[in-house]
Amino acid sequence: MGKRKLVSFDWALKRLLRSKANFEVLEGFLSELLKDDITIVEILESESNKQSRRDKFNRVDLKVCNHLGEMIIIEVQFERELDYMQRILYATAKTITEHLKESQAYRDVIKVISVNILYFDLGHGEDYVYHGRTDFTGIHRHDRLRLSTMQQNIFGCSEPYALFPEYYLIKINQFDDVAHDPLDEWIYFLKHEEVKDGFTARGLSKAKEVLDVLRLSDEERQQYESFQEDLHYQASMYFSSYTVGKIEGKQHGLQEGRQEGRPEGEAKLLQRMLVKRFGELPEWVNAQLQAAKTEDLESWGEKLVIANSIMEIFGEHV
Repeated sequence: MGKRKLVSFDWALKRLLRSKANFEVLEGFLSELLKDDITIVEILESESNKQSRRDKFNRVDLKVCNHLGEMIIIEVQFERELDYMQRILYATAKTITEHLKESQAYRDVIKVISVNILYFDLGHGEDYVYHGRTDFTGIHRHDRLRLSTMQQNIFGCSEPYALFPEYYLIKINQFDDVAHDPLDEWIYFLKHEEVKDGFTARGLSKAKEVLDVLRLSDEERQQYESFQEDLHYQASMYFSSYTVGKIEGKQHGLQEGRQEGRPEGEAKLLQRMLVKRFGELPEWVNAQLQAAKTEDLESWGEKLVIANSIMEIFGEHV
């Protein structure tokens, strides 16, 4: 058999891969991505409690601690979020502060690696895997700052980036389905939920065993089918809200936009819609809507995406 149908990775993160018996799957994926021999020590709680009503949940799909004491947070995202960059920044910052006690020195700040598996187009770029890290470059001599000998002895590394969070963005839909290396074999699986028999990437052979749909129990298979149906429903609702919003914007917003400038007309229409739905809006929401009046967004549908991101704090979509 050339291919085998497996369960989706995000469902596996929540259901199957939290068991120590299945760490081999995650270790394989992370080892191929990070180009290192990763061993998972434990799976940590991945949704932190709010400290106050104004605080945000630190929602990630999975948070693991590896053998080096580093925290790796993994998130799978299907729907587009305009502020996704800030979201992953918040998640790493929250993870750092959660794991530093008041009595600890700053030298004990943990290393965080953020792995983001994205099924939407984030930003503009031709590649399908992006790696971000913190480097310090001289503005006059253009040299890269390195740690001192004493710092290297204390921290066990020579480059500052090794102390700062690192980010991996995997843009699944941009992958061309041609596997050139073991990481590409993993990305093929993430895109198609299948593993070809010729694939040799670390962890994929275990994935074929653990994530085989046919090997799920009746209860697990029912849960998985329900999960898949919910994904289809969410995608349909997102498409419908985007399309309907775009049509309504053309019917009701563009005439006003011609009088006041198209972005202003659409932003005002969006503001009225939100007020009608939720009543009085927080000041920060009004401020963002005010800023949207001057943005060169393509359509009412783009405004609707902003609305959905804004209203996430209210726990529902427009």
